[in-house]
Amino acid sequence: MRLSELKTGDKAVILKVLGHGGFRKRIIEMGFIKGKTVEVLLNAPLKDPVKYKVMGYEISLRREEARMIEVTSEELSTEAVNPFGNNMQTTEDLPSTEQQAGKPEKEKKETINVALVGNPNCGKTTLFNFASGGHERVGNYCGVTVEAKEGYFEYGDYKIKIVDLPGTYSLSAYTPEEIYVRKHIVEETPDIVINVVDSANLERNLYLTTELIDMNVRMVMALNMYDDLERSGNKLDYKQLGKLLGVPAIPTVCRTGRGVDTLLKTVVETYESEFKEEQAYHHIHINNGPVIEKSIENIRAEIIKDRNIRATYSARYLAIKLLENDSEIEKVVRKQENAEAIMACRDAEAARIKNILKEDSESAITDAKYGFIAGALKETFTEGMIEKKTMTKIIDSVVTNKYLGYPIFIALMFLIFFCTFIIGNYPMEWIEAGVAAISDLVKNNMPDGALKDMIADGIIGGVGGVIVFLPNILILYLCISIMEDTGYMARAAFIMDKMMHKIGLHGKSFIPLVMGFGCNVPAITATRTIENHKSRLITMLITPFMSCSARLPIYIILIGTFFKGYEVPVLMSLYAAGILLAIIVAKVFSKMLVKGDDTPFVMELPPYRIPTAKSVFSHTWEKGVQYLKKMGGIIMVASIIVWFLGYYPHNEQMTPMEQQENSYIGQIGKAIEPVMEPLGFDWKMSIGLVSGIGAKEIVASTLSVLYNESSAEGEELTNIGSRMGITPLTAYCYMLFVLVYFPCIATFAAIKQESGKWKWAIFTAVYTTVLAWVIVFAVKSIAQLF
Repeated sequence: MRLSELKTGDKAVILKVLGHGGFRKRIIEMGFIKGKTVEVLLNAPLKDPVKYKVMGYEISLRREEARMIEVTSEELSTEAVNPFGNNMQTTEDLPSTEQQAGKPEKEKKETINVALVGNPNCGKTTLFNFASGGHERVGNYCGVTVEAKEGYFEYGDYKIKIVDLPGTYSLSAYTPEEIYVRKHIVEETPDIVINVVDSANLERNLYLTTELIDMNVRMVMALNMYDDLERSGNKLDYKQLGKLLGVPAIPTVCRTGRGVDTLLKTVVETYESEFKEEQAYHHIHINNGPVIEKSIENIRAEIIKDRNIRATYSARYLAIKLLENDSEIEKVVRKQENAEAIMACRDAEAARIKNILKEDSESAITDAKYGFIAGALKETFTEGMIEKKTMTKIIDSVVTNKYLGYPIFIALMFLIFFCTFIIGNYPMEWIEAGVAAISDLVKNNMPDGALKDMIADGIIGGVGGVIVFLPNILILYLCISIMEDTGYMARAAFIMDKMMHKIGLHGKSFIPLVMGFGCNVPAITATRTIENHKSRLITMLITPFMSCSARLPIYIILIGTFFKGYEVPVLMSLYAAGILLAIIVAKVFSKMLVKGDDTPFVMELPPYRIPTAKSVFSHTWEKGVQYLKKMGGIIMVASIIVWFLGYYPHNEQMTPMEQQENSYIGQIGKAIEPVMEPLGFDWKMSIGLVSGIGAKEIVASTLSVLYNESSAEGEELTNIGSRMGITPLTAYCYMLFVLVYFPCIATFAAIKQESGKWKWAIFTAVYTTVLAWVIVFAVKSIAQLF
């Protein structure tokens, strides 16, 4: 509950003051201290300011300022300190709230909200996984649909809520990720920000640190991968660096847990330091030089004339961002009463800076920040005497070599497909045997009737026909996770950059496309890291050509049936076809459909690391759980619907084949069969494609249900296919159609979400389906000539 929500005469106990450092300090100095009782003297609707009484004084606050103070009712104040019920004391055992105020020792658990902020590949997620211990969930924040994690764990007398924000190089308005991270810090107001820094790349990583300092947030810096710095022979006086930056700096190696406990202890101490008269670290301002500092102060003076904005943002931070021509901050400022005066002042100061320094204000501030960083490192960082040829450089000389890079990448992809198909075949057979045993158990023990048929043929036949491929999908995700965590995925993007530019894309487009082999939805979301609008949009439009894991069950069924002995080459040909098609379409779109200029390729190549088993298996298991949830949700429902449409109207006198042809699903299939007949697809195969619009796995489920009904006891799909005119060519064309046509509903929605327009989602659905029909018709026609 916020203080602004109370009505005249209400009393409450203060829990926490939110907002940036300057605002929070001023409010606390006015007497709004945790544990104190505050009374509302006058809160007239739509009227500012509101009168309060705290510590015997009458104080007026604007509503926007009061909104930044968390309170609870006096009756609930005891429970609010520890809402988790662990080792609870009775109200009589506790000292009064007045007596508890300002105590650093906590007699009850309370929550500390922590946000992890850092560059990509700095080990931020490793820290999150280690600290949260697996107690995490995926959530949506700040009104943006993005996959982010939050975890809860207890540390000492506190419960810590930790949010792993997306990796970003700065807090500008250049990419959606940067805007999102900044918006979270402003709107969610975390109590502590842990700035995770790669110790081996201090100069680049500390730029983000300087922007966090400008925001005036309470911060602790984790100097992660500190073992890399030590192995390099370099030395860092991290204590002195922390004092220069005004934040505690703690060396950590999150992969092993080294320093994490000290880091969390420092988080608690920083959180409690608000109630201490003497603090070890004091907030600093990054010195941008006399010319820029004068401009910042002039703009700041104009901003603080409107008190409403000061509760949410640091006025100095706003002034700096205005000089950097930050479009998002300009939108915020233009809502203020004195917006015109602020913007006029900004324009005048930007012109003054350019006139004196002979460069624009944005570049001048960037140079000043890097100058500050260089000075801080000059005093604290000592480079090793011997320049070592690191293992990263040795490996890169091979895997990014212009002659060896491509063959190595192709060999790795072949190895992934080999493991997915051949090794995954063994556990697949075990699960298949288990599903068959369960089906036989139902058939042998349940009385005949529709319920028995629905469970045996609809649920077990449909869901079981897809769940057997779980091992293959887990192996695929395991391989992709290893490639990402070792650092090779960034190298793959690097070696593919030249080719990507030839088709009108950015090198960064390669990573979302590779992620598409796992699932198209997160792959499309990952396009946010591509700064250039043209590359980002084209990448979204061609990502559905990447054979996601949902298509894998269909491939395995048909390849294993019609291409025995040639499984891996046929499977690779389908993946290669998708990649080739994506290249051609991207080239066409970049020339004819989407306008815009290319941006230079800038891709960080992080050092190679040995991935932790916990991280790799955690990512793999998450995808496996999502797959299993899909089994119990959309696929089971779809399987029952397909069975129902194939079972009714039911006639015991008909053969299984006649029953299928005369059922509702048969009628639907016959209606669309004329469109698909030129491709060699019968009505059953056509129904499978229609069902796949919901989720591609349902195609395999639908085929399992339909062809199980058509088969005799023990008859294999090969025999059924031959009897129904399905040849290896038809089977291959069917897989091609599945590869190209309408992406699943989730992908359709993701394209709309990320592009911001329905027209691109609808366009993708239409052009892929038409293209699928044309390609398959051409392949079939050409193949029949030989």
